[in-house]
Amino acid sequence: MAQIYDVSDANFEEIVIEKSYDKPVVVDFWAPWCGPCRVLKPLLEKLADEYDYILAKINTDENPHIAQEFGVQGIPDVKLFKDGKVVDGFVGAYPEPKLREWLEKHMKSKLQQELDRAKMLILEGKREKAEGLYKELLEKYPQNKALAIEVAKFFINEGKIDEAIKILDTIPEYQKEYYIQAQALKELAKLKDACDNLQVENELDELYKKASCYTVDGNYEEALKLFLEILQKDKNYRDEIGRKAMITIFNILGERDPLTKEYRKKLAMVLY
Repeated sequence: MAQIYDVSDANFEEIVIEKSYDKPVVVDFWAPWCGPCRVLKPLLEKLADEYDYILAKINTDENPHIAQEFGVQGIPDVKLFKDGKVVDGFVGAYPEPKLREWLEKHMKSKLQQELDRAKMLILEGKREKAEGLYKELLEKYPQNKALAIEVAKFFINEGKIDEAIKILDTIPEYQKEYYIQAQALKELAKLKDACDNLQVENELDELYKKASCYTVDGNYEEALKLFLEILQKDKNYRDEIGRKAMITIFNILGERDPLTKEYRKKLAMVLY
């Protein structure tokens, strides 16, 4: 059960400072008139149980002294307390994927602990048990699209393309960040097929098959190198598969990833 408190001058020390020695305390500085605060608040409440942090909500209109003490100028302002001190924070209404990314720098969710267990089962060669655990997690967290992406990757690696596509089809277009990844994974499924089944007839086929296998294995840097080489040799090979595959990898990695930034530039140089 999530621990969520309305905090004031009177109980700040007890709830935020003292409790932060036992578990992380996420402090949400907000105000009733703040639109972005109303967007962020339900996300913080929803994730409090999953990440097992204490959520302390401070109305800055009613508690200006605390806000001033911690340098709050714009709201929502979120600060993370551990061992009585602020260790991180951000200003503004993060969308859920970015909020999860921020939380995961400091703590593991219950779901992430289970995902770590699934990965250990895979490393131990217990793939059927891992698959069973993934299916249980999908039932337990049906709205978690980051989980859907993770499980779809597993099924693609297992060659169970139809099951992967079924999961990816549950991700709606309005959840833009996850939807983009889902479409990329559908393309990844095609690369898995090429890795497993492509009959090599020439040098470009060999590069394509090898690059596809690298992609499926998650060795994105080597894959990008080979897809770029395909483009340099023949931009139109297999209906521009080099370009399309690189864009697929960019979408899997996300725009902030260093490899995406590096190889977007290299792709542009080859194409233009």
